[in-house]
Amino acid sequence: MRFIKIPSRLLSGLSPSGNKLFSRLVHDSRVLQHYAQAANKSSTNDKPFDKILIANRGEIACRVMRTCRDMGIATVAIHSEADNNSVHTLMADEAVCVGPAPSSQSYLNMPVIVEAIKATGAQAVHPGYGFLSENKEFAKFLAANNTAFIGPGTFAIDAMGDKLKSKQIAMNAKVNTIPGFDGVVEDADHAVKIAGEIGYPVMIKASAGGGGKGMRIAWNEKETRDGFRFSSQEAASSFGDDRLLVEKFIDTPRHIEMQIIADSFGNTLWLNERECSIQRRNQKVVEEAPSTFLDANTRRAMGEQAVALAKAVNYKSAGTVEFLVDSKKNFYFLEMNTRLQVEHPVTEYITGLDLVREMIMVAAGHPLSITQEDVGINGWAVECRVYAENPYKSFGLPSIGRLSRYVEPTHIPNVRVDSGVREGSEISMYYDPMISKLVTYGKDRTEALSTMCSALDNYVIRGVTHNVPLCHEVLRHPDFIKGDISTNFLNEVYPNGFTGKQLSGEEHKHLCAIACAFYARQRLMGQTFLNQTRLPQMGKVMDTLEVQVKLEEKTVTALVKSNDNAYEVSLNGSDVINVSSDWSLSSPTQTLSVNSGSPFTVQCVNSSATGSYQIQFDGTVFDLEVISLTAANLRAHMPVKVPEDQSLVLRSPMPGTVLSVSCAVGDKVAEGQEVCVIEAMKMQNSLCVSRDGRVKSIHCKEKESLGEGDLILELE
Repeated sequence: MRFIKIPSRLLSGLSPSGNKLFSRLVHDSRVLQHYAQAANKSSTNDKPFDKILIANRGEIACRVMRTCRDMGIATVAIHSEADNNSVHTLMADEAVCVGPAPSSQSYLNMPVIVEAIKATGAQAVHPGYGFLSENKEFAKFLAANNTAFIGPGTFAIDAMGDKLKSKQIAMNAKVNTIPGFDGVVEDADHAVKIAGEIGYPVMIKASAGGGGKGMRIAWNEKETRDGFRFSSQEAASSFGDDRLLVEKFIDTPRHIEMQIIADSFGNTLWLNERECSIQRRNQKVVEEAPSTFLDANTRRAMGEQAVALAKAVNYKSAGTVEFLVDSKKNFYFLEMNTRLQVEHPVTEYITGLDLVREMIMVAAGHPLSITQEDVGINGWAVECRVYAENPYKSFGLPSIGRLSRYVEPTHIPNVRVDSGVREGSEISMYYDPMISKLVTYGKDRTEALSTMCSALDNYVIRGVTHNVPLCHEVLRHPDFIKGDISTNFLNEVYPNGFTGKQLSGEEHKHLCAIACAFYARQRLMGQTFLNQTRLPQMGKVMDTLEVQVKLEEKTVTALVKSNDNAYEVSLNGSDVINVSSDWSLSSPTQTLSVNSGSPFTVQCVNSSATGSYQIQFDGTVFDLEVISLTAANLRAHMPVKVPEDQSLVLRSPMPGTVLSVSCAVGDKVAEGQEVCVIEAMKMQNSLCVSRDGRVKSIHCKEKESLGEGDLILELE
């Protein structure tokens, strides 16, 4: 690997180090076969480019590099100082540091990135998604400097990046659009007036950008005013453009998008749809292709309208046209993303295409490798976005930290993991908290979902809180299995917030028995010394243990009997449960069988000498306690700690930066009053007090960084 230093007049302090990492893109056999046949038909096997710079980070940078490596193209990574030793930095053939950790000073720093292009001699730039991927000025600058932009032309970026322009173009192209106000909203009063004319509920959203940022749903005047304030601030922060528009909010819609691809030879194709209705805060969590909802006629109509829109802006490259679909299969244009979409792998699976490869070839002036007649639907694919988030707080507030243990479930057939992390990687507050995109494939939806649940069970992520429990529960919910979903799914299924898996009575017993088996196995290991026959053992090895187990405030007694690799657990002297496994306590996962049933995987996330266990079962981590009956009897003499009155304090629910504090010491505040706004991952979060009181003390100030749980203020 070669590291390049940018001139000190633009940047200083380049000091990355590390060894080159190798990773692979998991293609199914149809992808490999398709491009082998295309290569045989081609009159030349020359590389479209010798070197490509990837103007991004994390999993998408690694994803692009894998295809470049398959094509024999050298790659250049850009990275911030915080990403000196990130996977994408070490994976590239060359790496250039482009600035400090904040993205505005690094990944959005166009002058420094252009210097990196010149210093490395890169012939083309792939922008990935986010950052500069939909920045027309960046694309213009590359064109002026004879560097290929692996994406659409500047006119398409400009037209589709502005929601006001794109809606008008869509209407002219006879694409179905949502009723709303077609101009720019001037201020909060103007927003309230428009909302009253359209009729509540309304959607307030940024004219520029996407990804759920700068979007608010309003059901009344107060929410409209608050929505205008937060949406305009988020839009300015994320996109540098605070213009907003207001349109009718379609209640209980589905979010279904159409993948398109186009070249410079007049070929524009639609590559079928992706169902993206499982969302929190307008950001997707689970995606699949195809959709259970669309019939062939609706699919074709959506595809043809998506193509018509792309042709209206002379589109060239991969792009996505997003639609809202109501219960009667009426669909309405939402926006067009002029870049590679996060969830593109599910389309690759069902079509057999490598979309990054197609983008590179189109940017080099080659035609598409397929025609519309070649596009079909082969099987089913599901994607879970695995985030470093706490799903028990608003379905996912960011979590930061180091991945102390990390094992991807790629040993399972038909599992693909697009990630940009490894064991030891840092999940930073400066960037999106995505850990990976976990993708599974099957001959049908049932097989794809079953494989996904197995992959989630075998996915080892330690050191940060993650959203695997939420993904697992969504996939197993009866309504999701039936395909009865909408963008309101999470709020409707979990109206009081997500609480994890709810154990049935039988599952409660089984999990208690599993914890007893872990306890007995660890006791056995502590009493023996492998291959040390001359060392004394710690007393007689006990074949039977009497213990007390506590799970979810329910306590039971258990008698545990050992029989080779199996344990017979009798709960409360009646229920007898047999737990068997090829025990390997050093492994982060354990495949078990209960009562000789089908094997399944659990994870013993943590255990302590005091009998505390954390066991991940069906995605959710449960806290259990297993102690001897003697210890249980002595516990009655231990003092009980009185918990802190949390109603008198306000703590940060996530790591972030304080944008504003709207109260002072001595102020009277009312229940539900906003007292602080915190920005995390470019999303603004309003924090309110939970009771009436007077502000006793304030422990933070504007622009100060907070960690999860940090004290913000106290009341009296």
